[in-house]
Amino acid sequence: MLKHKLIHPTINGILGRAGHHGKILIADGNYPVSSKLGPNAELVHLNLMPGLVTCDQVLEAILSAIPIEEINTMMYETTGPYALSEDPPVWDEYRKTLAGAGLDLKLEPIEKWAFYDAVATPDHILTVQTADQQRYANILLSIGVRMD
Repeated sequence: MLKHKLIHPTINGILGRAGHHGKILIADGNYPVSSKLGPNAELVHLNLMPGLVTCDQVLEAILSAIPIEEINTMMYETTGPYALSEDPPVWDEYRKTLAGAGLDLKLEPIEKWAFYDAVATPDHILTVQTADQQRYANILLSIGVRMD
């Protein structure tokens, strides 16, 4: 019986095979997973219906299971139809989840097109597609080292 919050068997299997620096994308409902997937990444769909599940829920589960050393967000656009003038509200949710997990990690934004490039690397091992409807909810996690 697992003791951490993450109980999805496929995700647990992928994370169990992963190593230091492996990349995990938690994608919102608008992310183009069919065309923006690393060559070694496995895709798990958790998009049941709009808003269920969210990126933050997946983040909480993954943080309970493995060490994370870096978390990148997709930087929001400041012009155009999807523009924002400040950090998306979902980023505050991530900060609370990170603090609740006892992590002192800062969100590190990556420009939108560079974010897609960061996902398309050989060390991208997993994409979890959610149904999160919030703008700029995509997050890219880098696996750390177990210290205990």
